[in-house]
Amino acid sequence: MKITNVRAFATAPPEVNRNYVFVKVETDEGIEGWGEATMGAVSVTGVIEELGEMLGGRDPFRIEEAWQMLYNFSHNLRGGVLHMAAISGIDIALWDIKGKALNVPVYELLGGAMRDKFWAYGRFDGQTPELAVENAMSWVEQGLTALKGDPHSHKGLFPTAESQRDALAKVEAVRDAVGDDVELMIEVHGRLSTEGAISMGRALEQYRPFWFEEPVPPENVDAMLKVRDAVNIPLATGERIYTKWGFRELFEKQVVEFVQPDICHAGGILELKKLAAMAETYYLGFCPHNPYGPINTLAALHVDAASPNFLVQEGGHADWYRHVVKGDFPFQKDGYFDLPTGVGLGIELDEEALIKNPPRPSPHTEGYLHNAQFPSRQQNHWI
Repeated sequence: MKITNVRAFATAPPEVNRNYVFVKVETDEGIEGWGEATMGAVSVTGVIEELGEMLGGRDPFRIEEAWQMLYNFSHNLRGGVLHMAAISGIDIALWDIKGKALNVPVYELLGGAMRDKFWAYGRFDGQTPELAVENAMSWVEQGLTALKGDPHSHKGLFPTAESQRDALAKVEAVRDAVGDDVELMIEVHGRLSTEGAISMGRALEQYRPFWFEEPVPPENVDAMLKVRDAVNIPLATGERIYTKWGFRELFEKQVVEFVQPDICHAGGILELKKLAAMAETYYLGFCPHNPYGPINTLAALHVDAASPNFLVQEGGHADWYRHVVKGDFPFQKDGYFDLPTGVGLGIELDEEALIKNPPRPSPHTEGYLHNAQFPSRQQNHWI
């Protein structure tokens, strides 16, 4: 079997304020694999097509070899989110091909499933405490037992006292509404200085957060270490860290309790399996990040299935999936995903539906995400 073509599809599903990028790898035996590389729609599409040209005529089963070639082919172009998103999407598609060719789910190629269900979480974002509670309860009523939200409304690294009070009021309202048996994850998107994160973290302790996510920007591990030493809440991070080399210092300094690599940015299925194993040696929970599309969700679930330290899965529960997915997608039920069925990843994508909805100008033109930019639950692709 040989690779004959690598194609990128950029698309914007109706009523969703985000572009998505998918990868299709074709072979001379008619077996096709799907991956996801959601990032800047135009920019990452070009990288996918450039890297794809290097794979023509190669054996799709030799995934490690392909990964190393795509990562190391240039002395100057190595790493970074665009390069890694393109590699990740291609890697996921190659695993899909291999599973289909061998007539097994991808997780069987990773050591086999260790679990049949996967804990998942919803959201409690809202511009006011009342809206945050409304969103939280909509997910609790569906049976979810964990919720994540970013209560911060400020921009930049230095929140005002009013902004901190506003964030705490949202968390307090949600905690009072859902009770003590629902876990709350507090997300920051790296929008706090070290001292600001310490101040906020200490104020949050009374609400017993399950984790404090990316309290400071991810580039400075020592800054996050200061937060860890000063705050009695477990830390989580990883969505903006790529490859095993990017995570090395975070692991060695034992800064966090939970790692959150994103499978369509950090390196794909192969790299996430390695990162899960590295995290296992430090007794860290493996909790893949994912606010993206159905392929990203399925790929993460296959790694989750075969990782002993998997804890909870983010993302992958949106009505628009039904318009582009062919096959049995394991939609979340009662707070859990089921083990994927079918060979390879277990689904196909409808090319006509992807092409019918071309990408739109990027909606995130004002910097960091903030509460006002989260869509309603009906449109929300986060869980």
